[in-house]
Amino acid sequence: MSALPQQRPRDLLRFLTAGSVDDGKSTLIGRLLHDSGAVYEDELASVLKAGSANESHKSARFDPSLLTDGLKAEREQGITIDVAYRYFSTARRQFIIADTPGHEQYTRNMVTGASTAQVAVLLMDARKGVLAQTRRHAYIAWLLGIRAILIALNKMDLVSFGKEVFEKHKRSFLEFAAPLQFAHVGFIPISALEGDNIITKSERMPWYRGGALLETLEEIDINDDDATGSFRLPIQTVIRAEQQFRGYAGQIASGSLRRGQQVLLLPSGRQATVEHLLNHTRALNEAWAPTSVVVSLKEQTDLGRGDLMCDPDRPPLQSKRFRAQMIWMSNMPMRLSTPYLIKHTTQTACMSIVRLVHKTDIHTLKNVDADLLELNEIGEVEIETHKPIFCDAYAENRTTGSFIVIDPMQNTTLAAGMISQPELAVNGTAINGFSTLSTAHGFAVWFTGLSGAGKTTICEAVYTELLARGIRAEILDGDLVRRHLSRELGFGKAERDENIRRIGFVAHLLTRNGVVALISAISPYRAVRDEVRASIGSFIEVFVNAPLEICEQRDPKGLYKRAHAGEIQGFTGVDDPYESPLTPEVECKTDQESVKESVDKVVSAVLRMIQHK
Repeated sequence: MSALPQQRPRDLLRFLTAGSVDDGKSTLIGRLLHDSGAVYEDELASVLKAGSANESHKSARFDPSLLTDGLKAEREQGITIDVAYRYFSTARRQFIIADTPGHEQYTRNMVTGASTAQVAVLLMDARKGVLAQTRRHAYIAWLLGIRAILIALNKMDLVSFGKEVFEKHKRSFLEFAAPLQFAHVGFIPISALEGDNIITKSERMPWYRGGALLETLEEIDINDDDATGSFRLPIQTVIRAEQQFRGYAGQIASGSLRRGQQVLLLPSGRQATVEHLLNHTRALNEAWAPTSVVVSLKEQTDLGRGDLMCDPDRPPLQSKRFRAQMIWMSNMPMRLSTPYLIKHTTQTACMSIVRLVHKTDIHTLKNVDADLLELNEIGEVEIETHKPIFCDAYAENRTTGSFIVIDPMQNTTLAAGMISQPELAVNGTAINGFSTLSTAHGFAVWFTGLSGAGKTTICEAVYTELLARGIRAEILDGDLVRRHLSRELGFGKAERDENIRRIGFVAHLLTRNGVVALISAISPYRAVRDEVRASIGSFIEVFVNAPLEICEQRDPKGLYKRAHAGEIQGFTGVDDPYESPLTPEVECKTDQESVKESVDKVVSAVLRMIQHK
């Protein structure tokens, strides 16, 4: 198969419409699509039929908003709820439009639409001017890297197309937006419902000297930073189409890639050479962002989802602690030092917010002190992850500089973030892991052993004893963590190690807040247990030791029986190894001693640790 050059797409502009409720966003997009000939006749007929079936539209004229408010709930309520993407083109440019909700309740949907946009068209009602939601959307657009904004002052027909109204609202917005320093701010007086200044200049506003909206969108300059930036390709999946072919699939986040190019592979740090470059089944000589590709390498490599190919001369930073601007999107308030999940490029990691630097007052754009962020609030935070992420500042790369925060229990999105400082230092020392943070008086007690050895029984009894002595303690049960924090992980060695690292990270959050963290987890591999011990520092390893035949006899969950029947693959002790601790602080031989004897051993070790701290 001969390789073909990829044709770079015709000039493409991604823009969004935003603004407050009833400012006319959907009407504007519907008018733009209709008057530019981008609506099929059958689609238009369907919309007109839907409009006439609605009692409120029986005697009304054509309502362009029905072309974009596609959800039944949107038509019934008369508001936009979800992001509606539309595509059209003119002779000069292709367009992707994101019609985003105006209601404050759906601000997170507006963030989604803005995340890939290059230009924001911000609507204002000529009767109302600059509102709180107008300010919020303008600031979010700026945070998300949009540096060109067009203010469409809508409903000019309701203010008699007055120049004075236009100039007053223009001054008001410029005064608010001055600190943001947008590269381009344009103002266009329009009537979306009537079509004034949408496709062609309106004769009803002769005092306006600028171009119509479509003309402005065709001419506005945009920087194609994705295609010209440093090469980044997050690996999404590995493809084994044939026995001799191993391909790494993903979307080029920035820069370009060509056959024969040297790439740096992270986290291994090895370099390799691109042998084949495919787009579906089409061989390419070169590809640019944001093309989805499959890459095969000349050298034997071991890459997986979440790994990264990048430019060897301009790699991203490796960081476990960084500062970011964050938009909180949940009704549940943000909490410090709480385990969350971070989704960054194609990988998921455990994280916590260790500091809220400040919150932004959306009305004045000033930074104010705060203890937490609530729904739709924006602030600057410091974040700590349990393993390194490979990131850039958001201003340099939107993909490797952005992330979302996920609730590990509900699997819902809590926040969106933009990295401002990819690497932080404490007392002049760069943070490479959570082990650099000081602990208070907490420490970890790690119960390891085969399934059925008695870890949970002893752990729960120790917990009761410590509480009775007034000692702050918490239990981290391996099965519970599996069901929530690590629900997406399988049971291969790499995924088991990742699960233990996540448990270790949560344990560290507890210990540095003065809690004795009691961890009950099989944790079969010695190396990752030692890694977590080194990270936490203050650590008691408890080997709950029972012979395999005793554990199989107990088999409290019937897992050994299922493993021997072939229903469970890779089960520890049956067809996967368990590596016993070499020098545990405590060993509980549960086939020879009572539960009380085992518990007394552990409690004594805990009390000795407390006395020496």
